[in-house]
Amino acid sequence: MRTIHHPALGVRTAGDGPATPGLAVVIDGGRIAALGPYETVLGRYGGDGGARVRAWDGVLEPGRYAADAAELLEGRYWPDPREAAEFGTGPLPAASVAMTDTRWGASARRGVQRLLARGVTAVAGPFARPQVAAAVRRAGLRARAAALAEGGAADFAVFPAKGADESLATVLAGRLVHRRA
Repeated sequence: MRTIHHPALGVRTAGDGPATPGLAVVIDGGRIAALGPYETVLGRYGGDGGARVRAWDGVLEPGRYAADAAELLEGRYWPDPREAAEFGTGPLPAASVAMTDTRWGASARRGVQRLLARGVTAVAGPFARPQVAAAVRRAGLRARAAALAEGGAADFAVFPAKGADESLATVLAGRLVHRRA
């Protein structure tokens, strides 16, 4: 199913470029089918074209690249919220926790969720721990981030403002993988 993403604050096609108001992005599968003025893409893909529209109160831009992903996922333990009394809520050095394979897998999944919440769509590896590599692979995180372009991968994030730490939404290969509540 096609989806038209219409951000109220515009689209930034490159991470450091300006946001252009009035643009929308059409996703078809895992690719960007169109990028252009909202009225134009709505006329072509909306209504009888069958695309649903997602309106966002923010700016849509390429996903972020986490060059420090290996350290964040293999050097840190991301505690379960139920462990807050024992470990707190933030990540800890993994060496300070008795890590088992099960704990590595759960920590990696929570760490990946935190990265997605920050608008990350691409990470640097390699990942030595199989549990971490599996969590990254299952999430669909890529090795490189790319600019937004027609025909390109539908990997992007929507932020409430430029420079915001947390995304409103993160999309990987056309799938909504994070949405702020």
